[in-house]
Amino acid sequence: MIKKYYLDTPIWMDIYEDRKGFRDEPLGDFALRLISVILTRKDTLVLSDLLIKELEMNYSIDEINGMVKPFESIVEKIVTSKKQHDESLKISLAENVPRGDALHAVLARDNGLILVTRDNHFKKLRRISNHYKPEELI
Repeated sequence: MIKKYYLDTPIWMDIYEDRKGFRDEPLGDFALRLISVILTRKDTLVLSDLLIKELEMNYSIDEINGMVKPFESIVEKIVTSKKQHDESLKISLAENVPRGDALHAVLARDNGLILVTRDNHFKKLRRISNHYKPEELI
């Protein structure tokens, strides 16, 4: 059975910038190793329009295309709906989390995705979607 993974924006940034954690943890390496596992298993890596918009706040379209191109054989793209946007706004206000994070959780739930993130806001969104750090999945 093919699994579908949805990497939160900072996970892509960890890979692209080869970022390290506060205690010098190899965040970029953890994320890249997870993608290697996904490739090996022939699972799916899901990108949303929201994810691309968030990446565009830090990178050019060419840089984003460069991030994704090596994995295009396993990429699936999804688009957020008005219903998902509306629900995420309500969740965001109720849980006091950024709307984008609420929308990522809703997208993961609605599409049966394994949400990969390090963002602590997602602890408040567990009832919407479970989440994992890359190193928990490799």
